[in-house]
Amino acid sequence: MADNTVPEKTVRPAISRPVFERTIKIYSEQAIRVIRRSYGRLIRSLYAIDVTLRIVGQEQAIDDVEGIVSKMIGDCAQQLQQEKTRLDKLCADNGIAESPRYTNPTDFNARITSPQIAQFVELIRLLDQLMIAMDTLWLCQILTSKQCSIARYQWQQRLHRLARRIVSIEQRAHQAAYAQGRGEEVRLAREESGLLAEPEALSENDNEDSEVDENDVEN
Repeated sequence: MADNTVPEKTVRPAISRPVFERTIKIYSEQAIRVIRRSYGRLIRSLYAIDVTLRIVGQEQAIDDVEGIVSKMIGDCAQQLQQEKTRLDKLCADNGIAESPRYTNPTDFNARITSPQIAQFVELIRLLDQLMIAMDTLWLCQILTSKQCSIARYQWQQRLHRLARRIVSIEQRAHQAAYAQGRGEEVRLAREESGLLAEPEALSENDNEDSEVDENDVEN
């Protein structure tokens, strides 16, 4: 008589991973939007990249991808810092020493499980500081509403686009694993890691922010 017993699914023990838990006060609407729309997806993609590349046995590729992502984030951080330095000097040159109060700041609970996530969290904090300097100059009538409207949108979208580029790296790694015949292993590993079986799809207009700030004006 045939044995119709269904084999029990092996449950692997949860892995104990290092993590930093940080709570950061975020004030500007632009930085809040980046958290809301890009941060969660970004950290899932970074985790999935690591899971996928380890399955296909590409340890060197993990280091290479981490280096690429770190450089992408680092370059953006440098640009943010340069612009913030310029605006801080503009404040000092005009004798401005105060900062505005924000009506709806948020507590950003960052769960840092990799150096790249820590870098992106710092990027969000830098964006927030830049927006505060910009808002200060606008309220003090040094920058016009139109200047601020354009700059706010451009800096916010720069972080959205950076997150999209990192998500696309996950998609390429996933496709490469399937092309190597490791798709089922990757699917199971993603499932066990709490990830979706397939990377989240990117649409052409994904992360494009259509919301208009109340201070924005017509170009």
